[in-house]
Amino acid sequence: MYSYALLETGCYYLVQEKEESPISMIKVTLESDHCMYVSKYGDTEVMEWKRKTDSLFDIVELLDDKAVKEWESLYNNNEDAYNYEEDED
Repeated sequence: MYSYALLETGCYYLVQEKEESPISMIKVTLESDHCMYVSKYGDTEVMEWKRKTDSLFDIVELLDDKAVKEWESLYNNNEDAYNYEEDED
């Protein structure tokens, strides 16, 4: 078991919160004395506070800058396509 306290601000991670949960990508945006403000990326971006003591089943990977840039281009293209479809209605 790991905790959010191990994560660094400004970094993107692939994590698994519970043993049976899917892997998700998160970015730690802000750190306070007791909490971390985390962006979680899926179909939409969810931003939430996590206690530093909240557990993570696994920290699968710290993503390097190259992987983040590749992901951002894919994620932003998917958002643009989704928004384009909404505008057509």
